[in-house]
Amino acid sequence: MEITATEENRLDKFLTQKLNVSRNQIENLIKKGYVKVNEKQASKGGIKIKPNDKIKILLPPKEEKETKKADFDIPIIYEDDDLLVINKPPGIVVHPAPSYKEATLVDWLKQKGYSLSTLAGEERFGIVHRIDKETSGALVIAKNNKTHEFLSNQLKDKTMGRHYLMILNEPLKETKCVNAPIGRNPKNRLKMGIVPNGKEATTLFVPIKENLTAAKLFTGRTHQIRVHLTKLGRYIIGDTTYGKKNQNIPRVMLHAREIYLTHPNGKKLSIIAPIFEDFKKYMPKGIKDEKIDNLSDYFNANNGLCGK
Repeated sequence: MEITATEENRLDKFLTQKLNVSRNQIENLIKKGYVKVNEKQASKGGIKIKPNDKIKILLPPKEEKETKKADFDIPIIYEDDDLLVINKPPGIVVHPAPSYKEATLVDWLKQKGYSLSTLAGEERFGIVHRIDKETSGALVIAKNNKTHEFLSNQLKDKTMGRHYLMILNEPLKETKCVNAPIGRNPKNRLKMGIVPNGKEATTLFVPIKENLTAAKLFTGRTHQIRVHLTKLGRYIIGDTTYGKKNQNIPRVMLHAREIYLTHPNGKKLSIIAPIFEDFKKYMPKGIKDEKIDNLSDYFNANNGLCGK
């Protein structure tokens, strides 16, 4: 893969932003000799690059690591030669972490024999974006590095995104836009919070029926929906981190209902992820499919509230 620099910057910072992967992953690629600048091997991430410098990334081969047996299955809702969209069930972790010992989505993908992108490293194996363990819904996975880079750029410029459905503890009376910075909660390092020096974050909330609510993210911060709901005096049922403790509800009732993106072939895709049975139990009675199949209509009519 070859990228032309468009600005003066540090090499590691430029590649982190361009490829939408972590600084550590870029540093590892540089350390292992997989990155060249103008045909000269990069010695460290802090070297300065200039506009029109040619950066070549020689992607490492996939390493054979132990795959944990995944005794679950995951619905595939779209697939072609370039990408895969799955409907992630609740309770499944997306990628491995040192503290997590069970099988993950990445293990399932390997078990199924998928040949996926290596751009985000072995541990993230094709994963372009993530979704929390308890959250269900649409997740896109890149099958090759070209697609991974293409989708990562859409994530950055917000032309790719998801529309969420959630069940709140109390209904919202009207559509609300929350624009409040998010950062690590200074009183609890396990939580995020609205903090003065946090990163800009904007969420649009639209009531659908009773306590069934939809949300659109204009930014992608950790726990963004859950944190912004605290500003509205609401929480998602099942969320004991930001809501009431000791709820008798099995998980956070948050579902990524729709994902929209541009395919590498130029075609616009909008893919709906069916709702799981545990979520349906808490939905208002008599909700019609068309009310939740056309979430784009709600957001297109209300984007102006967020100045978008």
